[in-house]
Amino acid sequence: MSDKPWIPSYPAGVHWDANIAISPVPTLLNEAAEKWPDLPALEFMGKRTSYSALKKLVDLATKGFQQLGVKPGVHVGLFLPNTPHYVISFFAILQAGGTVVNYSPLDAEKVLEHKIEDSHTDMLVTLDMSMLYPQMAKMLGHTRLQKLIIGNIAEMSPYPDPVRANLEQAGQLCAIPDDAQHVRFAQLLDNDGQYSAVAPIDPASTIAVLQYTGGTTGLPKGAMLTHGNLTAACSQIVETTHTEPRLLEEGKERLLAVLPLFHIYALTVDMLFGIRIGAEIILHTRFDVDAVVKDLSGKKITVFPGVPTMYTAIIHHPSIKDYDLSSLKFCNSGGAPLPVEVLQKFQTLTGCTLLEGWGMTETSPTGTFTPVSGVRKTGSCGLPAPGIRFQFASIDEPGKYAGLGERGEICVAGPNIMKGYWNKPDATRDGFTAEGYFRTGDVGYMDADGFIYIVDRTKDMILSGGYNVYPRNIEEAIYQHPSVAEVSVIGIPDEYRGQAAKAFIKLKNNQSGFSFDELKIFLKDKLGKHEMPQAMEIRAELPKTPVGKLSKKELYDEEAKKRAT
Repeated sequence: MSDKPWIPSYPAGVHWDANIAISPVPTLLNEAAEKWPDLPALEFMGKRTSYSALKKLVDLATKGFQQLGVKPGVHVGLFLPNTPHYVISFFAILQAGGTVVNYSPLDAEKVLEHKIEDSHTDMLVTLDMSMLYPQMAKMLGHTRLQKLIIGNIAEMSPYPDPVRANLEQAGQLCAIPDDAQHVRFAQLLDNDGQYSAVAPIDPASTIAVLQYTGGTTGLPKGAMLTHGNLTAACSQIVETTHTEPRLLEEGKERLLAVLPLFHIYALTVDMLFGIRIGAEIILHTRFDVDAVVKDLSGKKITVFPGVPTMYTAIIHHPSIKDYDLSSLKFCNSGGAPLPVEVLQKFQTLTGCTLLEGWGMTETSPTGTFTPVSGVRKTGSCGLPAPGIRFQFASIDEPGKYAGLGERGEICVAGPNIMKGYWNKPDATRDGFTAEGYFRTGDVGYMDADGFIYIVDRTKDMILSGGYNVYPRNIEEAIYQHPSVAEVSVIGIPDEYRGQAAKAFIKLKNNQSGFSFDELKIFLKDKLGKHEMPQAMEIRAELPKTPVGKLSKKELYDEEAKKRAT
C-alpha cells in the first residue's frame, strides 16, 4: 500500500504527524480548572458548575474514595446515567489511583454478574433510582461486590427539595438501607479534600478504564484502556478541529452530552474532549428529542456528538423548523453507518456539516474522521485520524496485506489502541497481528486518496443504535425457551436504529400460537434493551449448510430481496 496516501486529503491546518500528547487523565481537568476556573464546566437541570468548583468536588470525592480503600489496583464500578455524579466519580477514582469499570443500565443481570466478577469490582457508584439501584442491590448478596456509593439526582439539581419530592411522587426512588454496605454520595464528599497524592504513573501503560465490549461468543471482554489511550484519543480529536480557520475556540463552546457517558464514544468525545477544550457540557440523562431540540436552540449548542438514530429523530421532529439550530459548529455521528439522506437533511436544516467517523471500544474510540472542508466521499467513513496507521490483512492469505483498493480486514495501530483484553491473554494475542496492529473484524479498503470504506464484517455483529449487538448472545437466550428447537438471528435494516435483530425460529414438534410478545416477555430478564429482537419469523425449517450447520446467508439474501421489491 502506498505510504500515507491520506495526507494530501487532509484539510488545511490538520496534520497527521501532529504531536499526539498523552498524560494521566486527571491532568485534563486539572489544566482546564487552571485555564478557565470561572467558566462553567457542567450544566445539569439548569444548575451550572464552574471548572474550579468541579475540581473541588473531584478533590473531595478523591479523599472520600481513598478513605474507602481506593488506591492503585482497586477497581471501582460506575453504574450511572449522565449526571454530575459520573464526571466527579470518574476523575476522583483515577486521581485516587484506582481504575474505572463502566457498567451499562441496559445490561441483563447475567452480564452484570459477569462484569463484576471478571473485573474484580468490589465497590460501585450508582443512584437511588428505581431503574438502577435494585439491579445492583441484588449483586451485593451473591457476587464479590461489597459496597455501593449511592447518589441522588436531587442533590445535583438547583432545587433539591422539589426535585426529590417530584421523584418520590413518581415512584422513581428507592429506600436505601442504613448499613456498612451503603455509603451516601454526600458522605463521600464530607471531608476537607486534602487527598493523598499517588505516585506518578506511566500513562502509556497504566490502565484507566475497563470498558467492556461484546464478543461473538460468550460474555463481554474488558478492553484495557490506558490513561495514554484516552488522552491520545482526545489529542487526535482536537487535531481534527485545527482547520484554517479554526473550527472550535477553547473556552467558548457548549457541548450537549446526550450519549451515555458509560459508552466509550461519549466518554471520550463528550466528557474528555469537552473538558480538554474548556467547553460547557450540558448533561441530559437520556435522549428525549423534544428536550434535545429545545436545548440545541435555546442554549445555543455548538458541539453535538450523536448517533444516526438521534439525527434521524431530530430531522423528523414535527416542529423542527420552529427551532434555530444555526449555532451548531461541530456535529459528529458514530456508532453505526449514517444514511446519506439523514446527513443531507440535517445539513440543510442546520447549515452544519455533519461529520462521520469510525472507531471501536478497543480504539478509545478514535479511528477515522471526515474532513470538515475539502473532499468528502459518500459511503466512506473518512480518513485515518492523526497518528493512526491502517493495514488491510488479506482474508484469503494469512500473513499478507491488501493493496490500495483491495479488500481486507481493517487493522489499526496508534497511541489510542487498547493495551489488550483484561484477563484474556489468548484473546489479546489473537486480536493483534504480528506487527502489533489491532484486528478490528471489519472488512474494508482504502482508495487512492486515503478514504476508507467498510464493506463487511468478519465478526457476526449487529450495529443497533450505536451499540454492538451480538446474534450469538440473543440466540443463546432464545434457546432457553422450552418451545424453541432452532434459532438464527440476523441484522436487518432499521430506519431508526440503523440495524435491528430479527429472530428466525423453528419450534419443537411444529407447535403453533407462539407470539412475538411471548418471546419478548421471556427475554426481558435475559437480554439488554439494546439486544431485544425487533422482529420474529416462525419457520418450519431453517436453512443449513451441507454439513447441517445453521446458515444465515440465505436469510440475509431473502431479506435483501424483500427490500429490493
